[in-house]
Parts: sequence; C-alpha cells; structure tokens
Amino acid sequence: MIRAALHIALLAALAAPAAAASDGRTAIDTFNAWCFKAGQTLAEARTNMKADGAPFTLIFWDDSLEPRPEDAPRGVERRCEVAFDGDHTAAAIEALRLQMATPPVFGTPIPLPDTHAVTTGTSLIEGRELLRGRVAVVHVGLRNAPDAPVTFMAVDRLYDGLGLPEGS
Repeated sequence: MIRAALHIALLAALAAPAAAASDGRTAIDTFNAWCFKAGQTLAEARTNMKADGAPFTLIFWDDSLEPRPEDAPRGVERRCEVAFDGDHTAAAIEALRLQMATPPVFGTPIPLPDTHAVTTGTSLIEGRELLRGRVAVVHVGLRNAPDAPVTFMAVDRLYDGLGLPEGS
C-alpha cells in the first residue's frame, strides 16, 4: 500500500512539470495565433483563443471596435496579453521572434516609444514600425518572481502616428 502511494506521488510529481510546460506551450501558441490579428472584439478574441477555462489569463481590447478600459495605458489603441504560470520567458521569446519573422513579417524594430518602458521582470520589449504609419510594442516578461512566477506576452498597437521615430 505504501509502495503504491509512493508510486502515485512520484507519477504526480513527474506529471506536474510536463503539464506546466504543456500549459505554457498552449498559451504561447495561442498568443502567436491570435494576438496579432486585428478586427476582433473582446468576445471574439475570447472565443478564438478558447480563453474560458484556458491555462492562461487574457487581457484584450481594441478601442477601434469597442470602448477601451478606463485604466488603459496612454497611447494604446489595442492590447492583447496572455499570462500563464511558470517561467517560460525563453520559450516565449523564441516563439515570438519566429512568429514576427513569419510572413507577413511583423514590422521592423524601432526605438521603444515613450508610451512604454522596461519594467521589473522584462525579458524583451521592442517597438515595431508597422505598415501605414502604425507602431506596435511587443513585451515578454515575468511577474511575481521568484515565489509564484507568471510569464506574460503582450502586444500593444498604438494610435495612428504615435511612437514613430523622427523622419519616418
């Protein structure tokens, strides 16, 4: 009986990291599949991303389609962020860089607009010049470390013309 209990405990201990890695992969893949797509309402994004019951939390708005939250940061027209348990920053950055290099390529790097700044836990933050005078900022980092680390991936699209470097 004790041997069976130890065996079950061992299997559970081995399964937990695998489940966390799988949840992280799901969150990363979902972010890359849906967060760069314009034209979604919050309800559509939640449905597309299967956010109800997902292993991540979703923050989303697009005020070209719906009112933005009162606490929305200055200059941000659309935000999509997923946050998920564990430190998956290296995998998130690798997947994000691959996604941004996949056609259609997600902009060219520019200096970080003054609407954004490096925060505690930031692993990657980049401004990106998009087509038609638009700018986006991608951000990957870690919150609540080291006690209960949560990885986040975010992309913010700024209002038209905001954040462009001089001469663009």
